[in-house]
Amino acid sequence: MASGCGEFEQWILEIHKFQREQNPVYRDFCAGFPDPVSWKDIPAVPVSAFKTADLRSFSEEKTIRTFETSGTTGGQPGRHHFCSLSLYLQSAVRGWINAGIPAGGVVSLISHASDAPASSLSQMASWLAPKSRCYFNRREELMEWLLISPRTVLFGTALAFLDLFLWMGNQRLTLPAGSFAVETGGYKGTRRELPKSDLYLLFHDRLGLEADSVWNEYGMTELSSQFYTSGIGKPHLSPPWARGVVLDPMSGTEVADGETGILRLFDAANLGSVCAIQTRDLAIRRGADFELIGRDPAALPRGCSLAADELLS
Repeated sequence: MASGCGEFEQWILEIHKFQREQNPVYRDFCAGFPDPVSWKDIPAVPVSAFKTADLRSFSEEKTIRTFETSGTTGGQPGRHHFCSLSLYLQSAVRGWINAGIPAGGVVSLISHASDAPASSLSQMASWLAPKSRCYFNRREELMEWLLISPRTVLFGTALAFLDLFLWMGNQRLTLPAGSFAVETGGYKGTRRELPKSDLYLLFHDRLGLEADSVWNEYGMTELSSQFYTSGIGKPHLSPPWARGVVLDPMSGTEVADGETGILRLFDAANLGSVCAIQTRDLAIRRGADFELIGRDPAALPRGCSLAADELLS
């Protein structure tokens, strides 16, 4: 996979050219755009396109796996097709290590891939933690493990951790030194919402973890790579083979450092679909990285919000 900035640009432009040739839907989409000179010029499909279009850069009969979005907002789920899981595997494992998270002793609060084959998050969790250390909806057994375990890394959704903390009630424990937690954020499909700062206070109160020992993983079904940050108020760091750009929805150009806009992602590991995706997420540009705000373009001022809708469509 790519490492330096120049190498990334070479890789991503070559991947874009391949996808423009091999992906009929993307080829039609790109027809209205000039050939990119820089990686930032690569046409990005709206993330919603995965719900309505067949975005394959290979023939349909070569598909070995299709991951689906949760579809909690109603309508058809987004679908991401794969002819091989090799790059996704490398990206998931190497991205975790690249962020500085210990790769050993991972304990999952996410359903195993064998029980949720359409979930890309479950697939990732199953690569990082063996099924014997999958404690999805097995809180009593998880607590027994935590009481005797050495250094551990807990991996789960924000909702799974919140449910665990509520279930624990007045129980408190201190995980061994060097332990971490990785939460994936979001409370999809529920009416429950908790500010990140409050959730991280619960990590400290229930598990004895300081905020900097809690990581957030930002990813989506439509991607093959993830972005990580630890603690509160820090930017998400890109792996060497992916980038994020924060755009002004009015002009479609990159915002200045410290300004807010709509996040566009470029992922060289998305070889079998499209490497450039326009998200619905708000973010603040932090140099070459970004600080995620949330998934609500309507939170922008009205003129910018209307421009964001046009950009996303």
